[in-house]
Amino acid sequence: MTGILAVVTALALLMYLAYRGLSLLILAPALAALVALVSVDTPLLASYTQVFMESAGNFIVSYFPLFLLGAIFGKLMEDSGSAEVLASAIVSRLGESRAILAVVLSCAVMTYGGVSLFVVAFAVFPIAEALFRKADLPKRLIPGTIALGAFTFTMTALPGTPAIQNAIPMPFFGTSPFAAPGLGIMTGLIMLGLGQGWLTYRARQARAAGEGYGGGQESEPTPHDHLRERTAGEGFDLDEVAPLPRCGLPSLPLALLPIVLVITLNLLFTALIIPAMDTGYLSDPLYGATNIESVRGVWSVIAALVLSIIVLVVLNWRRLQHLTASLDSGANASLLPIFNTASLVGFGSVIASLTAFDVISAWVTTAGGDNPLISLGIAVNLLAGMTGSASGGMSIALATLGDTYLAMGQAAGISPDLLHRVTAVATGGLDALPHNGAVITLLSICGLTHRQAYLDIAAVAVIGPIIALIVLIIVGTLVGSF
Repeated sequence: MTGILAVVTALALLMYLAYRGLSLLILAPALAALVALVSVDTPLLASYTQVFMESAGNFIVSYFPLFLLGAIFGKLMEDSGSAEVLASAIVSRLGESRAILAVVLSCAVMTYGGVSLFVVAFAVFPIAEALFRKADLPKRLIPGTIALGAFTFTMTALPGTPAIQNAIPMPFFGTSPFAAPGLGIMTGLIMLGLGQGWLTYRARQARAAGEGYGGGQESEPTPHDHLRERTAGEGFDLDEVAPLPRCGLPSLPLALLPIVLVITLNLLFTALIIPAMDTGYLSDPLYGATNIESVRGVWSVIAALVLSIIVLVVLNWRRLQHLTASLDSGANASLLPIFNTASLVGFGSVIASLTAFDVISAWVTTAGGDNPLISLGIAVNLLAGMTGSASGGMSIALATLGDTYLAMGQAAGISPDLLHRVTAVATGGLDALPHNGAVITLLSICGLTHRQAYLDIAAVAVIGPIIALIVLIIVGTLVGSF
């Protein structure tokens, strides 16, 4: 009982102190040490060096290329003006009468193409602000609108998305970024439909009440100062996402091409190129004694991003007047997120090494009865909520229980692709609670408080994804993967 109390206390402290702004680089190892210290049968130093650090290091080894390349790609999209062109094009074509949908789709196109959600928020907010002002829609709806396009269906549901939330399950289940594509599209449409319906309802409600853009509420006076102070959650540096000077803007086809390439090349490498390669050497201990199914998904994303970055640089050579600075900024922007997430993975591994965790895992794995999809969805969502991080919660769940769920799925005749999609979608629910770093960042960019705008974020990024997850589990259970 003491061990379970220690685990619950550590998770509660992690959630509270991260919300208060303390860095996860400090929090995760400190709380892991605290739990090991109060567990009399757990050696403190061995837990840190042999469990925490080993797990954190393994995560970095496995996923650093994805964080690095994704951040560089997003930074180049921003500094070349491609992100601005895409957002402006979508907004201009849909017009002010569909302002909410225009902003949602602008965010969705960029995040589905691999642009960091932080970059998207900075790039889209000025456009959204002008559009909402022109349409006389309440400013308080902007955070929820951006969250719907950037934090939900393109992050977890749509097949092929290069988001890290879609990549982490691949080595655990031997799947690809396109796992369960039909179910992913269905789930994504549910999230989009529910979120768009809610925001449209809220806009009509505001119009009926005579509330315009200002709404009588004052914005936060210095949002960027607040951003510079925040280091918790997913993590980023404000200076790393500020666009550098550039020469002109690309045309719409040129702006769109890199994103199309990421998605298309990802699919080609996953389905055609890598399966045709001779990869028997992977069984050699020198290469980890693994197989192509365990690394195919990661290889596909890496290859797609590298080639797309090269094309992006070539097409925008004159616009990227400070290419070295852009590359450096993108690389630097990848470090804090991956080390934050790796620290959470290490924390989870220490928790999993405790005797008390056996009791917790026994409860979680039986929560869904004979259906492991229910248990998997609960475990990932709860851990994502407790840590305030979708990727962190998923990593803890899979690092500690991934093999268990794979075995349970095989015993129940459940496809690994379905396990992958449920895991990814389950990260996008409770992760967007008020202490989530991306939520805090978005509100700060918009100059609004939780009181003013969090209700709409919760509706589109918490409630909607949870409903979509429930539908996914029901359909997946009845029909299987497709």
